[in-house]
Amino acid sequence: MKKIQRLMTNICSDRLTESKNFYTKLFDFEVNYDSDWFVHLISKDKQLELGIIKKNHEVVPKGVRNDPAGFYVTFVVENVDLVFKIAKAAGFDILEEPTDTFYGQRRFLLKDPNGAIVDVSSPIIEG
Repeated sequence: MKKIQRLMTNICSDRLTESKNFYTKLFDFEVNYDSDWFVHLISKDKQLELGIIKKNHEVVPKGVRNDPAGFYVTFVVENVDLVFKIAKAAGFDILEEPTDTFYGQRRFLLKDPNGAIVDVSSPIIEG
């Protein structure tokens, strides 16, 4: 059967602890599993998952054991400005401050500890 039961992104990393702290500080992730080679994060409502895996671990295909490139991860949140304040106070690597886009989102961009680009956005509510 083709039914998808779950979808999880794994970020290859040499900085598991820093990455775990980054994603749990900014978003509502909880640590579901934590080891020296893999961290599994799950949202508090148990609907979203993110893996952080040691990039040179044997289970990681050799062709992807490098720094993240060619993709970015988008997190849609209730209040982008609040997440921005948390990121700024934590000293995270902010690439773009919050701006309103032509497609109806307010967003900012930052890098995670592995160099992955993270897009944090909220719908612009008019009214």
